[in-house]
Amino acid sequence: MYTDFLSVGMVTVIGLMAGTAIGLFIGYLIRQQRARWADMTRREKSINILLVIICSAICITGLAWRFLLN
Repeated sequence: MYTDFLSVGMVTVIGLMAGTAIGLFIGYLIRQQRARWADMTRREKSINILLVIICSAICITGLAWRFLLN
């Protein structure tokens, strides 16, 4: 199996963007977001960062499985 650097890069970048959007949206739905980053508590910041990381990893894995592992 051969995948070029551009394909891997695109899957990674699109997965990061989609995961960030989904993670922030979930944070908004569970009321862990404020209008400004400085207004959030340490716990709220940690939850948002964790949501973004987890959702990005899931999106990257899903896209890689779908488009790179043929």
